[in-house]
Amino acid sequence: MARYTGPSCKLCRREGLKLFLKGERCYTDKCSFDRRPYPPGQHGQRRIKFTEYGIRLREKQKVRRMYGMLERQFRSYFDRADRTKGVTGEAFLGLLERRLDSVTYRLGFAWTRADGRQLVRHKHVQVNGKTVNVPSFLVKPGDVITLREKSRDKARVQAALAGVERRGVPEWIEFDKETLTGTIKTLPNREEITLPIQEQLIVEFYSR
Repeated sequence: MARYTGPSCKLCRREGLKLFLKGERCYTDKCSFDRRPYPPGQHGQRRIKFTEYGIRLREKQKVRRMYGMLERQFRSYFDRADRTKGVTGEAFLGLLERRLDSVTYRLGFAWTRADGRQLVRHKHVQVNGKTVNVPSFLVKPGDVITLREKSRDKARVQAALAGVERRGVPEWIEFDKETLTGTIKTLPNREEITLPIQEQLIVEFYSR
């Protein structure tokens, strides 16, 4: 299965939630989800009654699309979380948030996680002073994330940084606006992940 390259706004409408996949556009009146908050297709406005399986499937698909991952990779993170001590759902979300492409987005270097993934792949992001081009790299407490000097003046980066105050930086990351440096203070806990996610439904979906 190849990575999805179709219209991002259709994914938001399909999941019935604004996933912020189009960056700045999602905050304007041009947002397709705000204009048509129902599933795409000719039958999109019909009332749909989901089964128990369907409810869990939709929650899984919502989160997978939110982080822009393929099913196989998404499932591997769940399996890893399932092997760790503690609450599986919370550990799962923590792993997703610790991905370097997600952290790059959280710091405001990119408008979306997809943009963050591209910045990482194109070697614009450094961890502890060393360039890392693996989007799935998991950060840990004490890691320092920053952009290369030559990458800081890029128009797309400056545009994303202009909206960082509106989006906010999570409490588990310390962000220095002057040096454009982010420091991982702690591992993310569930209270700091404010996304509208019911991770228990995902656990039930994979545990069926």
